[in-house]
Amino acid sequence: MKALKESNHRIGTFLAFAIIPISGFALDVYIPSLPDMAAKLHTDQSSVQLTLSIFLITYGLGQLLVGGILDSYGRYLPNLVGLAGFIVTSIIIANTGNLYVIYAMRALQGIAAAIVIVSKRAFFFDLYTGEKLKSFASLFSVIWASAPIIAPFLGGYLQTHFGWQSNFYFLALFGLVFLILELVFSGETLKSRTSFNYKGIGKTYWSMLRAADFTAGLLILGLSYGMLMVYNMASPFIIEKLLHYPPTVTGNCSLLSGLAVLAGGTVSKIFISRPLFKKMLLSIGLQIVVVITLMTVTFQTQSLYTLMAYVILLHSLAGFIFNGMLAYCMTRFSHHGGLANGLAGGGYIIFTSALSYSVVSSITITSQFWLGVAYSVLIAGVLTLVLKVKWKDQAAVARAEKQPEIALSE
Repeated sequence: MKALKESNHRIGTFLAFAIIPISGFALDVYIPSLPDMAAKLHTDQSSVQLTLSIFLITYGLGQLLVGGILDSYGRYLPNLVGLAGFIVTSIIIANTGNLYVIYAMRALQGIAAAIVIVSKRAFFFDLYTGEKLKSFASLFSVIWASAPIIAPFLGGYLQTHFGWQSNFYFLALFGLVFLILELVFSGETLKSRTSFNYKGIGKTYWSMLRAADFTAGLLILGLSYGMLMVYNMASPFIIEKLLHYPPTVTGNCSLLSGLAVLAGGTVSKIFISRPLFKKMLLSIGLQIVVVITLMTVTFQTQSLYTLMAYVILLHSLAGFIFNGMLAYCMTRFSHHGGLANGLAGGGYIIFTSALSYSVVSSITITSQFWLGVAYSVLIAGVLTLVLKVKWKDQAAVARAEKQPEIALSE
């Protein structure tokens, strides 16, 4: 297997950053197409919404499993296989009218995206150390956040002019471009390989999940991100069917949603040193006030402006909560390094998919009032978990958790 040439380090780094949004594009680009998919596939709203949840579940599970595999078999070949799988599944989805084939391909697509993303994160840890690594790592979430902003906007245009299949042709083209670039410019970056110890990994995961604050944190992340997923699943039907706007408006509104989340996350970074419990309670309290007010208003009247009030106010607060809790979970078991990041990253995505689909399946969101009801359920879940768990001081966690509880060599 060819190694990455030293002369290609810079372009390899650029490619690694550029490919990080691939999972976000796969999730968000066809959101404006959901009503058209339901009509063309002769199915109902919840059935096409399930395609989002299936992708999220396998994407989350893939992140849990693929880290150890990449340490054993390298980064480069699995990344190429992941990109190839992403391309093939996208083309199959675009050329089938069978919903169950789409379900199967979305499951495989989630696994393929997980392989690509985890291998590219590992790329940075293979090549860089110290402050440069910290600087690059701090850009991961910023670059990833670009997909929920750009993808629905692009998807609205593609849906309006070319139909729902064009979104998946775009994903195939996206994957193909990067596959070619990887073949030309990239290479293997792993210096030494380790044996795949699934028993040790499983024990370590179990030890982390037994910590009530860590598991509650994953659930809070799932509930907070689930708010965005519930909006993504419901908004095309509210905007296009109820308010009679074109798919491009759905894309524009999703762009505002992404910007709101990014703004909330940015504010959270500014206050990252403040006590977690107080920040969470304040944010949840504001969410409760906002959602009650908007439900009262939208019970009588609703428009695109009231929908954007939900998005800007509630999604920015959800972004604030999400960013603070993700930082807590990522550093809760710093001595487990990549495994803790894999469990935190994959775990919350699994919870997001399960919780968001449960909410949209249980609550038929036919208006903005019922969207508010769905938000209320998720907010109540976050409040219950925050009040129930005794949260550790974030600075004390790093000092107290110095020795590994379970060695991977066991």
